[in-house]
Amino acid sequence: MDLTLSPSEAAFRDELRAWLADNHPGEDPPGEDEAFEHRRDWQRKLFDAGYAGFAWPKEYGGRGATLIEQALFGEEMARAKTPSPANVLGMVMGGPVVITHGSDEQKERWLRAILTGEEIWCQGFSEPDSGSDLASLKTKAVKDNGDWVVTGQKVWTTFAHHSKWCMLVARTDPDVPKHKGLTYFLMDMEQEAVQVRPLRQITGQAEFNELFLEEARIPDENVIGGVGNGWMVAITTLMNERSGLAFGAMAQVRRDLNDLIELAREHGLDEDPVTRQRIAQLHMEVEALRINAYRGLTAIMKTGQPGPEGSLGKWAWSDINQSLTEASMEIRGPEAPVIDEAWTYRFLRARANSIEGGTTEILKNIIAERVLGLPKLR
Repeated sequence: MDLTLSPSEAAFRDELRAWLADNHPGEDPPGEDEAFEHRRDWQRKLFDAGYAGFAWPKEYGGRGATLIEQALFGEEMARAKTPSPANVLGMVMGGPVVITHGSDEQKERWLRAILTGEEIWCQGFSEPDSGSDLASLKTKAVKDNGDWVVTGQKVWTTFAHHSKWCMLVARTDPDVPKHKGLTYFLMDMEQEAVQVRPLRQITGQAEFNELFLEEARIPDENVIGGVGNGWMVAITTLMNERSGLAFGAMAQVRRDLNDLIELAREHGLDEDPVTRQRIAQLHMEVEALRINAYRGLTAIMKTGQPGPEGSLGKWAWSDINQSLTEASMEIRGPEAPVIDEAWTYRFLRARANSIEGGTTEILKNIIAERVLGLPKLR
């Protein structure tokens, strides 16, 4: 495997670094709403510079970047410690789904507003009794005078309180096997039949929400991929989620490892053999994560589509990030649980890593069955 950048790739990286140095938006301000608007402004700046939807085809408002350039972009954004754009779910998941499965009219309607951040997107997949087993979901959609009337509940809906559109999977046929009776909708969140209730996390923030749908209406033209094809479209969403965030996540954990090394020095533990061994182990794991991210990228370059290998990177990143933040708490000692600082937040937030974006247990099943070819349990 040759990881040497070509002259054009190195030039792109240097160009991007210079642009980020001149246009860095600074840290998010305090306050959840203020921070979100700061990130929306940052996304608009990225769009104006041609960096939003970076790898999307040019005809849909992107830059048509290569996959290598996309990987470099994620790495450099993490390296510069820039905030995430406000519409991450729309750009990484929603937009690629519309590009892959949407009609020309749907592409014209939604793609530009995703890139500019004018319309924020959320994901309505998980339900209280249908998290890992997504195909068992019970939210139902019934046809009524050209619309679909949707009733049910969704949970862990990130940024629902800021969103205009929801990528919603609902059951449209209860009489067929569970994977075959689903349809993928784009639901307008701005209607009285959609109630958003925040879920306060251990960090004190409420980025997740519950959705209660009481006969919400969705026009038929907001079906993506055809009635009954929701499972296939949902898989496209999840594969893009796990592959699209891979290099940014990898670069973020590398950056945090460097911060951990500085933390050990500040606490006089940089020569402690136990601490050094733990940091060395994390360093090896981060490097393996980087190499596997490039392996996944190579597979996408060959096939043109993200595959199940992305599940391995997400699983590994979850384990590494949780181990890293646990190490930070041990280095800080008795002050760690009681003094509120950046490392305290990282530790608390990392608890969700092995659940969000696919639980570790489900990712292991995907890797076993679809990557290693092991027999299914049933």
